[in-house]
Amino acid sequence: MSLPIHPDLAPITRHLRAMYSSRLLIAAVHHLHVFDELADGPLSINELRMRLGLKERPAMVLFPALCAMDMLSYNDSGQLQLTEGGCYLTQQSVPTLAGYVGLEKSDPAVLEMVERLKHDGPLEAPSGIAYVKEGEGPSPMDDPEVARRLTLALAGRAQILAPIVADKLPKHNGHLVDVAGGSGFFTYEWLLVNPDATATVLDRPQVLAVAAECLFTFSQSGRHGAHTVPERVTFLPGDMLTDELPQTDLLLAASLFHDWPTETCQLLARRFADALVSGGELWVHDAFLDDTMDGPQAVTDYSAQLFWVTKGRAYSRNEYRQWFAEAGLMPSDKNSSTQMDYGLIWARKP
Repeated sequence: MSLPIHPDLAPITRHLRAMYSSRLLIAAVHHLHVFDELADGPLSINELRMRLGLKERPAMVLFPALCAMDMLSYNDSGQLQLTEGGCYLTQQSVPTLAGYVGLEKSDPAVLEMVERLKHDGPLEAPSGIAYVKEGEGPSPMDDPEVARRLTLALAGRAQILAPIVADKLPKHNGHLVDVAGGSGFFTYEWLLVNPDATATVLDRPQVLAVAAECLFTFSQSGRHGAHTVPERVTFLPGDMLTDELPQTDLLLAASLFHDWPTETCQLLARRFADALVSGGELWVHDAFLDDTMDGPQAVTDYSAQLFWVTKGRAYSRNEYRQWFAEAGLMPSDKNSSTQMDYGLIWARKP
């Protein structure tokens, strides 16, 4: 089955996300004084983080971004140091570009980024966090209008990526669970490739109402086998953090972990591992930081955006694989790219 052919659309999302990293750079120069702290020599990540008063998440959004910009780098001891370009952002440099960068230091979005960096998120959560459930309160995605707007906004990206992901996932006659599946396009495309398989899309009820509309449109597309997909899909309303997950051969977590802090990601890895049958596989589709935590810039830009709108950030493949191993899974060391700066990794349950 031939895949739909799309142009390289990564520049669109890269330009969109770059504004968040610009805010990081201005905040680092004029509000946190990162470059001045490093002017006298390299510092360990923890020491620099302590001097700046940053918690782990904002630090691991900021430092990889500055490295990807080639303003900071790691020395042989793993300490952060100024690059040749970064030296021009200190106050003591002659000449210096710190003043030029400072022309935007009072921009409201920059000031908001500073507050979020200092407080590991907005001061008034959950009002400052988009779409992510806060504590025991209701999920924003239980609001029909909010759920519809976000699900349809993300549906276009899913329609582009889902055929590629479906082609790279295992061919299987068993069952797939698509957790927080949104519009469901990843599931629909996988079922198209696996005509004897079944699947469950798990999400909030208001999201699944939109997914059902997307499924109807998909089934009427005229593509070979598309009309059989609805009878093989189950929509399961639920909360992935608390509700029991159905047992399954494959579990797909697409653009999911990056919404959450490390502790929640570890919890999710354990819950997903428990849902897999013996020999089952957990597949993650996301944008990954390099294991060296210094890029790529497209992903550090995305991490800055995620930091702004969720409780999470972008994570490295190594971080995911540690969570998988802690959950009793056997991580594969294989990496597979898709498009738009995304890729796939996976782990198997013994």
